Amino acid sequence: MKFKKVFIGVFVLLMAGIFCVSSVQAADPYNLGVALGFTGTGTLYSKDQMEGIQVAVDEINAKGGFLGKYPVKIFQQDTQTKPDVGVRTVKDLILRDKVRAVINDYSSAVAVAVKPICREYKVIHIAAISNSENITKINYSPYTFQVVPNSYMQAKAASYAVAQMAKTKGWKEYVTLASDYEWGRSTQEEVVADLKKVAPFLKVKKELWPKLGETQFASFVTSIMSMKPDFVYACLASKDNVTFTEQARPYGFFDKIPYVGSMQSVTELITEAKTMPRGLVAISRAPFFAHMDVPMMANFVKNYRVKYKGKYPSDWAVMGYDAVYALKQGVEKAGSIDNDKVKDAMKGLTVDLTRGKLQFRPIDNQLRCSSYVGVVKDDPKYPFPILAEVIEIKAADSERPEAEIVAARQAEKK
Repeated sequence: MKFKKVFIGVFVLLMAGIFCVSSVQAADPYNLGVALGFTGTGTLYSKDQMEGIQVAVDEINAKGGFLGKYPVKIFQQDTQTKPDVGVRTVKDLILRDKVRAVINDYSSAVAVAVKPICREYKVIHIAAISNSENITKINYSPYTFQVVPNSYMQAKAASYAVAQMAKTKGWKEYVTLASDYEWGRSTQEEVVADLKKVAPFLKVKKELWPKLGETQFASFVTSIMSMKPDFVYACLASKDNVTFTEQARPYGFFDKIPYVGSMQSVTELITEAKTMPRGLVAISRAPFFAHMDVPMMANFVKNYRVKYKGKYPSDWAVMGYDAVYALKQGVEKAGSIDNDKVKDAMKGLTVDLTRGKLQFRPIDNQLRCSSYVGVVKDDPKYPFPILAEVIEIKAADSERPEAEIVAARQAEKK
């Protein structure tokens, strides 16, 4: 009888142990939403970003997922680079697919529209490539984080480079060419305002505002050339940037007028390798070649190239990858996948990313990351031009003073 009782006790303990192990192994997946502009003007960058996200998720799942037990499951939606569509798709991801976090979007306007939805449902919202400062500056949400240098930071970096060149080259007048939407407007305005401070001798001759998705730039090209400015400061991105470059080249535009400040990410450097004018002074957000000395970047580039048949990762892939790893480290600090605990853990958190050890600034959840300005040149190490003579402008030298953020938030309450 005694033996029978012992046997039953051992059996119960073994079954309990098996049940516990099974429970750990059968943990619910971590549902991750990805809402990007896979169609529309955001196509090029969104596709690259998705690839970076996928590499990160593959690496994390190979080790059991978040906290080693929550495999990450991606739910992907196309926002069509439209705010109203973005709101609908993110609601679908939250209510239907039960996502705990959303990485969103190419378009800053979409990210701004989605932010209050994520806050309402207490879902982590990460802007990985959309960089309007207003995503984190005003209408603050503790659930929204930005891992890309924002428009203010990029504008400060651009104005720094432009001011240095203007002084050495004797420039006096310039024209701005910026896409007529949230990112283009905010970046252009910040650059112009900053140049008034750091290079007051420079005067804006004309401000040109092609619509987002413009396909015919000939009138802008001829108008700029007729004005004969000392240089053009450009805020064009993705398809718009490619289209302008292709249409301006036959006019000899780049041989006659210095074209500075344009965003030339690795996407453009690769896709326009044969035709991109060398010598352009361009800005970039996260070029892999600037941080190959960081082990995490070197490992990412290696894994990315294996998965995508020798392709090099663009800035957008880098930041998509970093977004997932920033979330992972937030979960690890929280010791939980509970969103309230994760967003509290991520506030002020210093994370190890491909671009180094970087902190989320507590006041606005903006990652204190760098911007990069360089000259488009060929490099024998790569089958495409890169940005050479790179100047890395760190967050400490480019971010908005906290007092101004506080003032902006107080103003919006009035």
